Amino acid sequence: MKEVTEAANLIDEIIAMEWWQFQAVENEGGRAGCQDDLETFAIMRKSQFMAWDRDVVESYYRDIKTARETCRNLITEKYGRMMESTSPAQYEEIKKFFPEIPPAQRELIEEAVAINVKWEEDFIRKYPKLGGNGRLIHTSEDSLWETSSETYARGELMTYSMETVEKYLNMCRRMVSEGISLAELTRFHMCKLYGYDSIEQAEASL
Repeated sequence: MKEVTEAANLIDEIIAMEWWQFQAVENEGGRAGCQDDLETFAIMRKSQFMAWDRDVVESYYRDIKTARETCRNLITEKYGRMMESTSPAQYEEIKKFFPEIPPAQRELIEEAVAINVKWEEDFIRKYPKLGGNGRLIHTSEDSLWETSSETYARGELMTYSMETVEKYLNMCRRMVSEGISLAELTRFHMCKLYGYDSIEQAEASL
């Protein structure tokens, strides 16, 4: 129980730091409505972190804590990096503000992204209503108004330290070998946080 409580507290601390950074994100069209929706933000982020291995959560906690201490906004950077696909011209203007990612780290990121894409494809086949309610899956489907889960995952992973990327990829590899889907596990926690007993119950309600 102590371990569970410690993990929950760690996740809450991460979400608090992310929410603070999210408030500082400047959108071209002004403040976005989602920046005033703490409940949805917390559920989305918490369901993700609850599905992670403890060592990945701890490593990302160190990343976000270091970012706060060095005045680096990982949320702004995440959305900025997504623009490489959704708004290439604007990305060219802002990419100089982001840390360079070594080729070896990019290779690990792309492996993790490919695994996540496969999980998302499997999920939408198994749960078409719930899956269809989410993001489009592939970067090839991106537009100025739509960001795919592939692009989102890549943008977020690019804000992680090499240590966190390695731990995250190791977790993904283990899950693949054990037949576990991170996409499904994350949705399970999300559905529970929204008050459903299972993914199946949430799917049936749509």
